[in-house]
Order: sequence, then structure tokens, then C-alpha cells
Amino acid sequence: MERKDVKIEIRGLSKILNNRKVLDGVNLDILEGETFVLIGQSGVGKSVLIKNLIGIMHPDAGTISLDGELIDYENVEKSDRARRKFGMLFQGGALFDSLTVGENILFPLDHLRGELSDAQKEEKVLRALEMVELPGIENLMISSLSGGMMKRVALARAIVAEPEVVLFDEPTTGLDPITTSTINDLILTLKKKLNTTFVVVTHDIGSAKYIGDRIGMVYRGNLIFIGTPRDLENTDNEYVKQFVRGASEGPITDEYNANVASIIRQSREAAAERKRR
Repeated sequence: MERKDVKIEIRGLSKILNNRKVLDGVNLDILEGETFVLIGQSGVGKSVLIKNLIGIMHPDAGTISLDGELIDYENVEKSDRARRKFGMLFQGGALFDSLTVGENILFPLDHLRGELSDAQKEEKVLRALEMVELPGIENLMISSLSGGMMKRVALARAIVAEPEVVLFDEPTTGLDPITTSTINDLILTLKKKLNTTFVVVTHDIGSAKYIGDRIGMVYRGNLIFIGTPRDLENTDNEYVKQFVRGASEGPITDEYNANVASIIRQSREAAAERKRR
């Protein structure tokens, strides 16, 4: 088996939001050229993790290294250099309705690749559209596109600056099964063409197993499983097994119900204490 170098090294990554520890000392190595998929329930910290990678959020503790170099988003020069290596497909696309398709895709080039001429930028925009199989639509407005086409345009914008790492935040959310399958196939096709590193956040187990080289499951702020799609199928971890099956009963549900019961009990005790006063 070919040895792959570590592209992204995460150590002790922690993040608190609204007085809740969303990430709790995450350790993870993402390998050069792989597609690493993060799965887990809504709100467990998957999107927060990749937002820390690209610098939209900053960790409260821990470190992130890219190609062996520590990312320091407090240092403007270093942060700019690191961001140039990332592209991101945001959940929902985050396209600008007031701009054309071409202008949307041009946006990261204007901000990240200022050394390029206008002609070079235009060439890259058209090339990106070809790669997502939407040639010739650069003059259309975003409002005229279907949901699947918007995802493709957002993907073109994510890859147009030729990043070394592409981050996908729920790339198939809100899409019908056929369009979901099409987007998954496109991700695999782009992976072969670009030969870059993909990090994908999803709660779609089918998509995760289809596009992922390795899969990690986030639960209660940490990674409780890392392995291949085959490992995922054969795991003995009851938490992972319940999530993969989509079962309504299991340890995840038990812990959730216990937490809800505790909150209700605390609320009642607080109300009773107020009455006594």
C-alpha cells in the first residue's frame, strides 16, 4: 500500500460555544490526497471543526498544522498563506444572488489570486465550470438555477483557486436522491482530476461510505471512530452502530433521554426553590 504523508495534523482541538464544549480535545491526522468524511448527529461539532481549519473560527485550545507548519490565524501573513491552500463548499452554497454565476466563481480569485490577470481569471472560471459539468452558464443569475446546479456552482467556486484542500460542509443537504447521487459522483470525478485532499462533513451515511477513503464519527465533542467504509460496517462500537443504522433505540438515545430528564429535573427544582422564596 502506498504511504501517504499527513496533510493536516490536529492536536487537542477544543472549542466552546454558548457555554458548551462543542469540541473536546480532538486529535486527527488527515492524509495527503485522501477523502476524509466526518459523520455524526447535528450539533456535535462537525462543521465547527472544519470552520476552525479554514479560520472562520479559532480554537480555544489545541493546534492545527498544514504540511507540518503550525497554522497561526492571529498572524496575518501566515493566515493568508494558509487560507490560500483551502477551498470550501459551504452548507447551502452561500452564493451571492445579486451576482452572475461567473462573478460568484470569480470572487475567491479576486481575493486569493490577485497576481493573476483578468484573462487568466476568466480562463480559470470557465475551466471550473467545465469541471463541474456546467459549461457556458457563466452569465446566468443564481436565481435561475436549480438546487443541484447551485451546488455545482458552489463547488466550482470552491475549486477555482486550485486549493490543496477542499472542505465540504453537507454537500448533499436539501437535494433529492438522484441529485445527491449525481453530486457524489461529481465529487469522486473531481477527486481523480484534482488529486487533492477532500474533507467532507455529512450526516448522510450512504454518501459517506460511497465517497470516503476514511470516515470519522464525532460524538460529544470527540472522534469515537476512525476507519474505512468497510470498518464502519464491521464496527463493534454501539454508538456508531446505532447512528449508521439510524435506529431510534440505543446508547445515543439513552444518553439523550437521560440528559433531557436531568434538564427537566433541574428546571423543576429551580421552580420549586423560587416558590419557597
